Amino acid sequence: MPTRIETDALLRRSTLAIVMGGGAGTRLFPLTKDRAKPAVPLAGKYRIVDIPISNCINSGVRQVYVLTQYNSASLNRHIARTYQFDDFTRGFIEVLAAQQTPQGERWYQGTADAVRQNLRYFLEGDHEYFLILSGDQLYRMDFRKVMDQHLMTGAELTIATLPVNATDATSFGIMKADATGRIHEFVEKPKDPALLDGLRMPDETLKELGLPVSEPRYQASMGIYVFNRKALIESLDNDCMDFGKHIIPAALKKYKVHSFNFQGYWEDIGTIRSFFQANLDLCKLVPQYDFFDSSAPIFTHARFLPATKINGAVIREALISDGCIITDAHVETAVIGIRSIIETGTTIRDTVIMGADYYAGAAGTDLTRPAPGIGRNCRIEKVILDKNVHVGDNVVITPEGKPENMDSDLFYIRDGIVVIPKDTVIPAGTWI
Repeated sequence: MPTRIETDALLRRSTLAIVMGGGAGTRLFPLTKDRAKPAVPLAGKYRIVDIPISNCINSGVRQVYVLTQYNSASLNRHIARTYQFDDFTRGFIEVLAAQQTPQGERWYQGTADAVRQNLRYFLEGDHEYFLILSGDQLYRMDFRKVMDQHLMTGAELTIATLPVNATDATSFGIMKADATGRIHEFVEKPKDPALLDGLRMPDETLKELGLPVSEPRYQASMGIYVFNRKALIESLDNDCMDFGKHIIPAALKKYKVHSFNFQGYWEDIGTIRSFFQANLDLCKLVPQYDFFDSSAPIFTHARFLPATKINGAVIREALISDGCIITDAHVETAVIGIRSIIETGTTIRDTVIMGADYYAGAAGTDLTRPAPGIGRNCRIEKVILDKNVHVGDNVVITPEGKPENMDSDLFYIRDGIVVIPKDTVIPAGTWI
């Protein structure tokens, strides 16, 4: 078993983290209409990319690349403003966007292809370990524990897995590992009950994790990998496009591959429905994900906004960010983003408001455009309001009586949730 000092040194000096920024983010459209998926606001004041980067920083990993190819301007700006290390460390956090090179002129075709196209940059350093992470997941993981196990088992590839039930297993890539944790089989989204039964976690593993052996569990891939340098180079020496579908099944035949059994909250927030539910869960009395954990804080851009001002309101189960002004409103189960203005008589329920980038009259803004905020006597239910949205007085926004999915000039409905795109102006008296 490596000592804590040895593991910390390897993570700090010899480990490079690669955050997969995803493709066009069609499942999160229209939130990804003008921004990369990792730059989508989360929990009122954060960005999705803050989650994997904060996990890295809290684990001692200070060398991080974020791979993206669509609408990366806001992501670049956020990372440049937020993550700056001093000149006396080797730390950096940078965005690598898809680019034309003498070796290729195409977009990333998948997760493995994205890493392959940038491999020359990753290999410039003397990194011996490569931590590959997804950019659209909400979780908290100590990568020191992952590295401890990776070193202890002598693995060439470690895959983080999550115990799931039979119903959920059909939506994941499922690993079959023995009692020592070595993976021997991988099946992508198994649907056949007989095949699934053969992928059950061993009783010994369930007992170690404190899970009942009477309830079958399956090891679902979390899309989090630790590769040794040689294994990564050899695994990408082909035309395979995706880690889950192509690289991992081939690696099982050639390398020593182990699972790291993760227990804790984990949510893929790559769809409108999952993103919406994950945000509203944060409003509960005891949320599944804890942003208040001071031992492993989530970092983001420091804006130095004033404290929120509440001029009389009824508020239940709400997450209210900095710089808001709420006046005689009713807010219930809602995330209220930075600089949000909510006027008298308005009801906000089961809603995610991403806030605003500026206040009314801010220098450099269009003074002829109505300022961001929500007017008087509005009713807003089951809605995601993107940034800088202006909602006039006496507006009603609700998915009631509408299709599960539809498009309009002012809004979109996805999975029964109304989404108002960034910078939209909703005229007074509008009924959506």
